[in-house]
Amino acid sequence: MMIPSLFLRRALQADAIFSGTGAVIFSLGAGELAPLFNLPEALLRETGLFLIVYAAFVGWLGTRQSFPRILAGIVVLGNGAWTLASIALLFSGAVTPNLLGEAAIAAQAIATGTLAELQYIGLRRSRDTVAA
Repeated sequence: MMIPSLFLRRALQADAIFSGTGAVIFSLGAGELAPLFNLPEALLRETGLFLIVYAAFVGWLGTRQSFPRILAGIVVLGNGAWTLASIALLFSGAVTPNLLGEAAIAAQAIATGTLAELQYIGLRRSRDTVAA
């Protein structure tokens, strides 16, 4: 177990807010956003549905006074993987977003990568609990 630094807890909470906002926008607005970004509606909706679960988990984690270090590590690695996957999506040819869609994917990749970095810094500042 570890006692998360305040910095880590705030970074997790910011992630929950960012992801929760995306969850609502993508889940409920996929039909309107798909033609605007020239992205598949199913991709946007499924991303939103995933983010509902993710935001709830990371928000819960951000309120804990202690938790296993591995959970924060999983969040950091997951955010790093999401960032790389978003960039790869732009170059894969699997989707053909318009300029606005490319900008939206790039912006959320930058935000997610930034959150991963902040969470990593917070994780390094956290301390392990001492076994009695």
